[in-house]
Amino acid sequence: MQSKSKEQHVHAVFESIAPKYDLMNDLLSFRRHKAWRAFTMRKMDVKPGATAIDLCCGTCDWTIALARASKTGKTIGLDFSQHMLDFGQQKVNREGLEGQISLLHGNAMQLPFEDNHFDYATIGFGLRNVPDLVQVLKEMKRVVKPGGQVVCLELSKPVWQPFKSIYYFYFERILPGLGKLFAKKYEQYKWLPESLKVFPDLNQLADIYREEVGFRNVRVYPLTGGIAALHIGTKGTDGA
Repeated sequence: MQSKSKEQHVHAVFESIAPKYDLMNDLLSFRRHKAWRAFTMRKMDVKPGATAIDLCCGTCDWTIALARASKTGKTIGLDFSQHMLDFGQQKVNREGLEGQISLLHGNAMQLPFEDNHFDYATIGFGLRNVPDLVQVLKEMKRVVKPGGQVVCLELSKPVWQPFKSIYYFYFERILPGLGKLFAKKYEQYKWLPESLKVFPDLNQLADIYREEVGFRNVRVYPLTGGIAALHIGTKGTDGA
């Protein structure tokens, strides 16, 4: 799929599934996505006052977690789906975090911030949907300060049997049907397993972090038998 047509298709998918996005995340991850995010936050060890940008923030669960952890630090949530942001803003308002969190309609491929601006840049379950993942990671690296962390939590590819076969059967055969049943969207949820097929596996993404983007101290954690993976890279203290 050409990058522009992919971007348009993904935008249409997420605009349409926004009302049921949180429910479908439970189905997609076997209800593990909250535990994965909690594990990620422990590994990040966000300090009070830290600033962060959360790309492809969706309905803002991770954005809110980052703001809570930093206590006073400003947090930006960015997404190209205004419908997702509208649902996210409702959550931010309910949490009383309007003064700490700002939501921005924008493109992860071209971030509207100067270099060396944030302590953290995160992307959760969004990297496999962007037109050019290397470009997005480079943008994330650009906007974090020297010594800052770039964090990706994403679905991955299990490697051990029989779990691998069971997972792919669920993901490719069962999930789209659940999307149709619970969210009245079949084609949109058929897209999700298709997006994972061409996405790098855990080790390939780690190599991209190190070799193509140039992160230091790359840490990789498989989660729930490889269903998901956490990648954390650090921008060099010299800014490289």
